[in-house]
Amino acid sequence: MSTEIERKFLVVELPDLSGADKAVVRQGYLTAPSDSTELRLRQKNDGYFLTLKGAGSLVRVERETEITSEQFETFWPETEGRRVEKERYTGKMPDGRVFELDIFLGNLAPLRLVEVEFDTEAEAQAYTPPGWFGTDVTADKRYKNKMMAIKGVPI
Repeated sequence: MSTEIERKFLVVELPDLSGADKAVVRQGYLTAPSDSTELRLRQKNDGYFLTLKGAGSLVRVERETEITSEQFETFWPETEGRRVEKERYTGKMPDGRVFELDIFLGNLAPLRLVEVEFDTEAEAQAYTPPGWFGTDVTADKRYKNKMMAIKGVPI
């Protein structure tokens, strides 16, 4: 079983992204808003993925497999009304940790979120974020991509 341990923050100001990798992402959700488990389709540049994410906030199950563009397009219409578009920047911070910074597009603009993954829950709890990180929204369900795809930017 694959487990994801990550914290998510609002972004106060953009860091230098000149050394970061950029990907254009579109994703849609196949599960109902009331389901605690998420089943997601994602296109990231020229790659296509099907991902299952379990319930939880800081720690949760994640399983992902690559699919073909044809498989993606077969199911994509079923995500209507439950979609997110964003630019994702993946880079390294001075402490060596990897960040994933999402700049949302469309009706979620100008929202910006950054995520950092950890090896252990204790490591995640002890983490002190850099100054460009804002409010910790890890446990705020309104900032889950699935919820924002359905309800829009949290108020």
